[in-house]
Parts: sequence; structure tokens; C-alpha cells
Amino acid sequence: MSRTTLLPALFWGAAIGMLGGLIGLGGAEFRLPVLLGLFALAAHAAVRLNLLMSLATLAASAAGRFGFASFPALSGHWPEILALMLAAMAAAWFGAGLLARIDALRLTRIIAVLLAAIGVLLLVEAAAGDALHLGAEPGGWWRAPAGAVAGVGIGLVSSLLGVAGGELIIPTLIFGFGVDIRTAGTASLIISLPAVAVGVFRHARAGGYRDRAAVVGIGVPMAAGSVLGALAGAALLPFVPAGALKLILGVILLVSAVKLWRKGAAKAAAARAAAAR
Repeated sequence: MSRTTLLPALFWGAAIGMLGGLIGLGGAEFRLPVLLGLFALAAHAAVRLNLLMSLATLAASAAGRFGFASFPALSGHWPEILALMLAAMAAAWFGAGLLARIDALRLTRIIAVLLAAIGVLLLVEAAAGDALHLGAEPGGWWRAPAGAVAGVGIGLVSSLLGVAGGELIIPTLIFGFGVDIRTAGTASLIISLPAVAVGVFRHARAGGYRDRAAVVGIGVPMAAGSVLGALAGAALLPFVPAGALKLILGVILLVSAVKLWRKGAAKAAAARAAAAR
């Protein structure tokens, strides 16, 4: 394991994990710009490694949450939870295969657009708060079909960004299905864990983790830092205004998205210039 990557990976993992813990996310959407920028990983490698780290942080979160608490409110929401989970798993399998067929430039642009969309979502959540609610309540035949439709989109985003998808699952459950925030966070783990595991399995089967230096030198310390940071963030949650933090992080994601888009545009221009010679 290289010391040149170990300490920065551990630091950034802890910092991002803490920020994610403060707003109830795993932080994978913030890890991706660091993997692409600071560690200069190729887009495909960054997404695959990010997904592997997401699996590690999800497993740690699930062990902590289910080991120390019970969640009786889950029983009233199983139709949408199971539909979301199964659809996300299927989409994650498809998305992992799709990732291999997308060229690096196009993937960079897709990542930029998705990061910008998540940044806007954070800004909307911060501004609207509890006012953003579709009024749906538990009960109704529509829950499973609606969950399946949402799960497909969430699974694809998870595959193309290497994220767990909590930034999409939790708002979907709260605003679309009337789930309370605590139960939504738990349900998000139930939905995300198998979907991310499916994506990691398909990448591993296709040889996506053959670069041991990146996995051991960046992935392991960053995942460990993310877990520790998330625990610290959860402990600090009562003392930090989540709304203000979402505003800041939303802006950070938007800036990162713009930088990625410009980077992709510069590479495209360079490629066109080289082809014209």
C-alpha cells in the first residue's frame, strides 16, 4: 500500500463520510469528484471503485443500524420497499454492463449531469424542507408499481455513479410514499445493499477490480475513513444545521459537475484537433 495515496485517501474518506453522515448520506457522490480529480483515476475505474467502497460503507451502516435498533414502522411499507429493491437490483445488473459500453468522454459527461442533478436536489430539499411532500400516505395498490419504476432509475444512477443511491431513495420514500425520515433511512439500506452488491459482483466477474494498487492503496483506506467519518457525522448531527449543510454541499456538487463537464469538453476538443492533423 503506497503512503502517497494512503493518507490522502484516509483523510478524504473521513471528511466526506462525516459530511455524508451529517445529512444522512454515505458520501459516495462526493467521493467521485475526488477520485476523478485528486487521484486522477479514469472515469470507468473511478465509478467501479466508488461502488466497491459504497458496498463497504453500506455494510458497516447496516450492521450498526440493525444491530442496535428495531424499526416496526417498516412493516407498513414492504410493498414499495421490495419493489424498489428488486427493480434497483435488476437495473444495477444492466447498468454495470452498460457502463462497460460507454466511452470515457460520454461517461464523464453523464457523471457531470447526474452530479448536477443531485446537487440541485440537495438545494431543493434544503430550501423546501418539510413543505416538499407529494401528500402520499401508506396504503394503495399503486405502491409496488411506483416503487418498481423508481427503482429502475435509482439502480441505473447507482451503476453509473458508483453510489448507493440513498440521495434518491430517501427523498422518494419520504415525499412519494409518506415514510418518516428514520424509517426511510433504514429502508434505504435494505434497498441499496443488494443493488450495490449486484453491481460489484458483475464488475468483479468482468475483471473490473484487477488493479490491486487502486483497490488497496485508495479504496481500502478511503472506505475505512468513510465509515469512521460517517459515525462522527452521525454523532455531530444534533449540533449542525442540516439545511445549511445541504445548501453548501449542493453548491459543491454543482461546481464539481461544471468542472467535470469542462474537463470532458477540453478532452473532446483535443481529440478533434489531433484527428484533424
